[in-house]
Amino acid sequence: MTEEKKTVKKTAAKTTKKAAPAKSTAKKAVADVKLSNATYATGKRKDSVARVYLVAGKGQIIVNGIPMMEYFRRPVLQMIIAQPFGITKRETAYDVHAIVMGGGLSGQAGAVKHGISKALEKAEPDLRKTLKAAGFLTRDSRVVERKHFGRHKARRSTQFSKR
Repeated sequence: MTEEKKTVKKTAAKTTKKAAPAKSTAKKAVADVKLSNATYATGKRKDSVARVYLVAGKGQIIVNGIPMMEYFRRPVLQMIIAQPFGITKRETAYDVHAIVMGGGLSGQAGAVKHGISKALEKAEPDLRKTLKAAGFLTRDSRVVERKHFGRHKARRSTQFSKR
């Protein structure tokens, strides 16, 4: 039994070492951003949190050090991220550097969109009315419901047995 415990401890130690480099890449992405004249905002959606830096530029969007087209390959997600710029007619006015953590791709895209909207409002307060009317400044608070005791999922009940 003691040998089994030792192997479990060794494997647990190995898995924690593998997970550590992910944090350093996020810090590296932040270091690349020129913070001197950037507008910062935090966007959230589901379990995702996006730190968004808005800099005057040509319209490039970089997410976790990768261009948006490569990070979010689905056109729907690319459209979601571009919505704040489309409504405010600022497609080529700003460059975006975003660092996103947690959740899936859909939640991350929503978090980046929320962060871009908040940063645009900080950079140009006149845009608040347009962004607020579109609902981009409101955090979408819907999250996954927790699993309940005695159920298969959050609401899924056990199979009914007549006999």
